[in-house]
Amino acid sequence: MTAVRAQPLVSQAKTQDVRIIDTDVHERAELYSLLPYLEPKWRKYITDFGWQPDRVLPYAQFAAGGLDREDAKLPDGRPGGSDYNLLREQLLDEYNIDYAVLTGWLDASALAPGWPEFKTALMSAYNDWQLENWVARDERILGSVHVNAHDPQNAAREIDRMGAHPEFVQAIVYIGDKAYGDPYYHPIFEAAARNNLPIGLHHSENSPTALGFHRYFVEWHTLVPQVFMSEIVSLIFNGVLDKFPTLQVIMIEGGTTYVPHLMSRADQQYKELRSEVPWVKRMPSDIIREQFRFSTQPTEEMSPEKFLALIDGVGSEDLFCFSTDYPHWDFDSPWEALPAGLPEGLQRKIFFENAQHLYPKMPALRAR
Repeated sequence: MTAVRAQPLVSQAKTQDVRIIDTDVHERAELYSLLPYLEPKWRKYITDFGWQPDRVLPYAQFAAGGLDREDAKLPDGRPGGSDYNLLREQLLDEYNIDYAVLTGWLDASALAPGWPEFKTALMSAYNDWQLENWVARDERILGSVHVNAHDPQNAAREIDRMGAHPEFVQAIVYIGDKAYGDPYYHPIFEAAARNNLPIGLHHSENSPTALGFHRYFVEWHTLVPQVFMSEIVSLIFNGVLDKFPTLQVIMIEGGTTYVPHLMSRADQQYKELRSEVPWVKRMPSDIIREQFRFSTQPTEEMSPEKFLALIDGVGSEDLFCFSTDYPHWDFDSPWEALPAGLPEGLQRKIFFENAQHLYPKMPALRAR
């Protein structure tokens, strides 16, 4: 049982006064907005050859705004996350967010491996666009270095290029159908560790379930945690976290309730089969507690007691970092996402302290 159970409970008034670091905010770039940041030889892939991201998710999303909140769509029809002023109004100012970590929408890592040089250049253009149009406009907005994981050596160079910027606080890799524990991807993790940047792993519409893509969106969306479990297991048992012991990884937009089961199952398998992976020196649950973090969205409806049982199940109050997933249809409001009546210290950890510790480059919280 964790120590937070002995702490004072949060009153409703204090819930709305809490400092907040949002670890999953989706800005969005239209392809043509990236053209000024691309060299001419790459620009023509979009202007002349009509390249579009190769996405496979075969579903509509049954919400009034589709992928996004209906009120986050712009009058001209552009999707949510396309406009800084709207994001500032609906998220940063509405909830008095201290810092919002951008996680993007277009990421080559989740796309098919073809045209690797072009997709690597596209991610560099995306990072430059993100810096100029978002990060530089508001001190509350922090960037993520987007890379093409299918081109690991150049992905590492991009992490080195952008990692020196003080307001880019992580490298982010979207998940397609590849297990990133493969040594092929080691240059990415090495570069992140070298630059003192956590790795953000985020699912995508190209992330399959264990059985591919089911008949209905509700099936696929229910099973999204499977891809996070797959990546965690791959990183642990292929020795990535032992090889890079300072590396921190945050699993973004997969929720939290699957984590105790994964810890228990992985520990049992390690006890029985550890001779197969002699390079793994710690229990998987210890590796998870020491080197993984999890963004909260999408949160499930829970009583305070059930949420505390989840904290007991993972054996730590340090693993979960708050996120809204703005502007998506299943946005989690800071005032409603967590159960009312949690211990005050636990609330502080989830809303901002755990993220402060995760991101070494994050600026100190400003006085209000």
